[in-house]
Amino acid sequence: MESIKKALLGRTSVRRYEREAIPPQTMEFIYKAVENTPTSYNGQQFSVIDIDNQNLKEKLYEMTNQKQLKTCNRLLIFLADYNKISLLAKQKNLNMPSITNCMDGVLLGVIDASLAMMSAVVAAQACGLGSNCVGYLRTVDPAAVAELLKLPKGVFVVCGLALGIPREQPDLKPKQPTSLVFHKNQYRQDDAAMIEELTEYDEVVKHYNATRAGGTSTNDWVAHILNYYDHATHYKILEYLKNQGYDITH
Repeated sequence: MESIKKALLGRTSVRRYEREAIPPQTMEFIYKAVENTPTSYNGQQFSVIDIDNQNLKEKLYEMTNQKQLKTCNRLLIFLADYNKISLLAKQKNLNMPSITNCMDGVLLGVIDASLAMMSAVVAAQACGLGSNCVGYLRTVDPAAVAELLKLPKGVFVVCGLALGIPREQPDLKPKQPTSLVFHKNQYRQDDAAMIEELTEYDEVVKHYNATRAGGTSTNDWVAHILNYYDHATHYKILEYLKNQGYDITH
């Protein structure tokens, strides 16, 4: 098993996998890591769907055109989930607060599911597996994905995680420097200096994209990410959440 340092600092997004199955004991370790994830209130406002059915993976691939969904050995779908606690509350005749009607309720589920996914990523990486987080499963066609996965009210997709024996070893992507990620005691006030550092980082990413193995591009950082933001403004997530029982009012 890899060291925590190597697992965290050497992680890359893998999209091509061998046909070899993930050993059961490895999946059991990933399960246990996910189960031990810290959550808000210990409410554990998340669940995971573990998909090993190739036909189902193929259907999700057809919806998203994300090849890693069909080539991975296992696909974990991380969900925000208030259904479980609602079931027990009803059984015990307890009043279920309208937590799904406020933004903090949405955030609780998203944060819990995201932390759980990172636990899975680190556990998988430590075991020598490759992984890839697939956020497009949340946005491509939320209602269709919910129907395919038979999600009840109070449950929605946060992100998918493809896992498998890696067939590739992508170059490590450059990340923002420590000075831009960590702020001391308060948010930085030196906008001019930040812009200079961000410009330098933008050029680093552009150089990486132009020289990386496995396919190059002319993309920089800022314009490329803004293009994703532009697409995101057209996703109808609020409408989808309402269909899943989240009548958000505040």
